[in-house]
Amino acid sequence: MTALRMTSLRGGAIDAILAADLDRKTALAQEAATRWFAGKISLRSPLDAALPERPGRPKKPELVPPTQVKKRSLHTVHGRIALLHSIAHIELNAVDLALDIVARFATEPVPNSFFDGWMQVAFEEAKHFRMVRDRLRDLGADYGDMPAHDGLWKAAHSTRNDLTARLAVVPLILEARGLDVTPSLQAKMRETGDLESAAVLDVIYNDEKGHVAIGAKWFRFLCARERRDPAQTFKELVRANFRGPLKPPFNDVARAEAGLTPSFYRSLTSTSNA
Repeated sequence: MTALRMTSLRGGAIDAILAADLDRKTALAQEAATRWFAGKISLRSPLDAALPERPGRPKKPELVPPTQVKKRSLHTVHGRIALLHSIAHIELNAVDLALDIVARFATEPVPNSFFDGWMQVAFEEAKHFRMVRDRLRDLGADYGDMPAHDGLWKAAHSTRNDLTARLAVVPLILEARGLDVTPSLQAKMRETGDLESAAVLDVIYNDEKGHVAIGAKWFRFLCARERRDPAQTFKELVRANFRGPLKPPFNDVARAEAGLTPSFYRSLTSTSNA
């Protein structure tokens, strides 16, 4: 029934964003991507639902301020569960953010390959969420067992009317941060003997390089179209739309491979925003 009612990519993305059941959300995201890639649906339709202010979510986890999300040692099972829970929450938000950029900016004058890229991201983020949730279940836990924070969605919300700013904040700050921190987490998981969790992080890390590259590609495309310097534009948009400085250490090699060179972010490490 779900697939038959999917009249457009935008409509499918909105349905997935709205879904509070997370199995349904991830299935709808991947179904919309699959149908789009197969040429079975149009970009948008008059039948599309309205884009919501917030994504659908189950009752748990409880959302709390970031300062109330405790950090624990990875040398305990409970600590590894806490880390995996926070990663699952990040990946779930990433699913909705990839869908949101498609649905929110479906009327922008960009090539269809723009939507190809972001539906690939949505498909892979849904895969990541399922993989992390399965690993949590292997360890006797589940997503929703611990509190989480709403910082990712809030960080993106201020860019809801500006595609270039959205690209600066989500893939080029939030996703790029994953390239910085994941290698050390992979190493720590291996040190503790949790090779299964390390293998999940390997998949996420390799896919995220591609996600940052998609963001950098389209950010540069929009800057070129507007005859703006990409690095300078990035700095201006970050100062206007992102709270606080960017935090080193940076994985310069992985960032550069994705098209995000130090000229973009190095000068922003001590920038304080209101």
